[in-house]
Amino acid sequence: MREHAVEPGRVRQMWHLLEPLHALLYYAPEAFDEAAALGYDTGERWPSYFAWRAAPLGAPGPALVTSVFYSFSPGMVARYVPGEAAPNPPAQPAAVLAARLRAVDRTYRAVLGEDTVKSPELAEAAALARRAAEAAGTEETAGTEETAGTEETAGTERRPLAAANAALPWPEAPHLVLWQAATILREHRGDGHIGALVDAGLDPVESLVSFAAIGAAPERVFESRGWSGEEWAAARARLAARGLVDADGFATEAGRALRAEVERCTDELAAAPWTALGPDGTARLAELLGGPWLAAIGSGLLPSENTLGIGKV
Repeated sequence: MREHAVEPGRVRQMWHLLEPLHALLYYAPEAFDEAAALGYDTGERWPSYFAWRAAPLGAPGPALVTSVFYSFSPGMVARYVPGEAAPNPPAQPAAVLAARLRAVDRTYRAVLGEDTVKSPELAEAAALARRAAEAAGTEETAGTEETAGTEETAGTERRPLAAANAALPWPEAPHLVLWQAATILREHRGDGHIGALVDAGLDPVESLVSFAAIGAAPERVFESRGWSGEEWAAARARLAARGLVDADGFATEAGRALRAEVERCTDELAAAPWTALGPDGTARLAELLGGPWLAAIGSGLLPSENTLGIGKV
């Protein structure tokens, strides 16, 4: 093993620690306030979710968002990402990005507390996370152009969501640096995960069906991605024909092995930032993130079950 290599288990642990700190944006009332001020419908979380997450890409249309978000049905994306001919165009990307940082600032102050936000420990965590994020890179992942399926995405950054967030200027406040670093790192991992799914021959809905089949989350949790019952059943039938699920929709031994390989490959593709930070730096960051992670989980804002399999894989 290389001198500065980080164990795959640690790579996955860092994702588990950082994901809640990133995801607070999609659930916090402060973020809904900022989205409402931009004119987004806040009766449900999806209008602001798509706005916040896609804003670094500029003003992407539904085809690009469908390709890089991957697990969402095209029909659902089309409902929340207006095309060029939309009668009510969304807010300008610069306005969304500014509101996104205001939302994170307000949310972190409310959830983590002013003492934590201003603490030297959080500043140290932010500096370490930034070092890791700046080492993430945007190297090509398998399947990127095939996944896109349209000329709109061909030739764009090879880790599109990671690259788009990495291109943004760094904020000054340490708690905002921590959030931006967490976002780059989780999108870097997510971009790689899409490549691993494509290599495994799993299309977007098949990726969810196969994940549910190993118990990552109940099937009802995956309904949030917008696939119809007919689309879900058809994907299950395709997986059954490959010997990956049984007649009841549970993963076979081959199905579990394939999903384990997807996760192994995802960890490998996500390892570069942590290798650059080194085992000691990564361990120190994990230690420093403990308090903020507990605050995020303890806030009650995040769902107890999720489509990412955190706590299950």
